Amino acid sequence: MTPWRSLLFIPALSSHMLAKAPTRGADALIIDLEDAIAPDRKAEARPAAVAAVTMLAAQGQQLLLRVNAEPATWQLDIAGLPGGALTAVMLPKAESGSAVDALASALAARFERPPAVVPLIENPRGLLAAADIAAHPAVMALGYGAEDYAAAIGVRATPEAVAVPAYHVVAAAHAFGRQCIGLPASIGDIADLEAFEAAVRKARAIGFTGSVCVHPRQVEIVNRGFSPTPEELDWARRLVAADDAALAEGKGAFVFEGRLADGPIVKRARALLEAARR
Repeated sequence: MTPWRSLLFIPALSSHMLAKAPTRGADALIIDLEDAIAPDRKAEARPAAVAAVTMLAAQGQQLLLRVNAEPATWQLDIAGLPGGALTAVMLPKAESGSAVDALASALAARFERPPAVVPLIENPRGLLAAADIAAHPAVMALGYGAEDYAAAIGVRATPEAVAVPAYHVVAAAHAFGRQCIGLPASIGDIADLEAFEAAVRKARAIGFTGSVCVHPRQVEIVNRGFSPTPEELDWARRLVAADDAALAEGKGAFVFEGRLADGPIVKRARALLEAARR
């Protein structure tokens, strides 16, 4: 599966947003049963989520469902879902590998081809267990919720509060070859798109591979920010060509445009070209 850059949240009860969702340009859509749904409307939202998943899957959309964190509630959230329509189920406030295993086991019992699990690290317990969570074989991506994490420790989502946990989540995800979804900043300020774009650039620079979006205006910024630039691709092509020539001469390291180039740098260049191909 092509890695996700942008994942757009769509409230399960928002018929207007659901109708326009396929036109927004997001790599994947997240039908939301958690934060976007008031507690007294969860029961109403579940059949709406089923209808939304069925409709959007028929249009070829990559779909996730964000369930509620409590097991008794997420069991109700997944009960009526159609088989084969979801790529993954997003588990908020994941705090342990056993929590992921409980959801993964329930999905395996419910579906012939169970969707993957995307746990969200959103509090200190989840952060401390991030490696154990990322290691679970059902996990295809690890998410980070900066705003939730800041709320869990009782502070605003400032760079000082959310940056170090973000680095930790990135390390845990990459240690097990998972995609890493999130920003080292809040995604909630939809008015200041320049600040949002700066956060996307920083996220990619520290190892995130994509981000969720809470507004359609954020999608294009995220897609652009997590895609190789033309300048990066031109550099990668030149470097790979130079590496091929060096290997033909039996060289493992070589001087490239004034700098020493060897395995790790070539690996990054080839990864950029592969990302562009996909």
